[in-house]
Amino acid sequence: MSKFNKTEINIDEIEMPSAETLEAEIGDLKYKTRFIRILRNTILTLVVVVAIAVIVSMMFMPVLQINGMSMSDTLYSEDIVVSFSHVKCETGDVVAFYFNNNILVKRVIARSGQWVDIDDEGNVYVDGAIIDEPYISERAFGDCNIELPYQVPDGRLFVMGDHRSTSVDSRNTAIGCVAEEMLVGKVAYRIWPLSDIGIIE
Repeated sequence: MSKFNKTEINIDEIEMPSAETLEAEIGDLKYKTRFIRILRNTILTLVVVVAIAVIVSMMFMPVLQINGMSMSDTLYSEDIVVSFSHVKCETGDVVAFYFNNNILVKRVIARSGQWVDIDDEGNVYVDGAIIDEPYISERAFGDCNIELPYQVPDGRLFVMGDHRSTSVDSRNTAIGCVAEEMLVGKVAYRIWPLSDIGIIE
């Protein structure tokens, strides 16, 4: 015959929580529930904001990192820049464009229909007039295999790197003139390194 231990509970001995204790517990539960709700909403808001920022960045303000020295002394390798899409690029603007699954950065020298000529010292002429280029530190004829003077085809831009002796650009048929639909945008601001942050001219 099994024996069971019987525990007798005297209800009179159970200490019931006071009204203040119950109110405090309920308040804690409400606080935790409210905190979790606020945290969830905050995380959701941050995710939405980041997603919108990424979309805006990709579509309207692409951020690019410079590789190579073809744009020195204006831009250097590992500089980080912001470009603006859907803006008209003018002569003298620094632009980014797609080329063979890469993005290159050069400067607009001439637009469609204009004539480009370069002399042996590297002076650049557009429509017969020498252009002022305060952004370059040295002039060079560079890697040029096009027949000069050269007329820029319709819907295209003639671009050159600021480091004329090393840049491969529209002077060479390997790259040629840039179709306007291949533009990523106008490179406007440098955001890294912090010591050189500012407008790109």
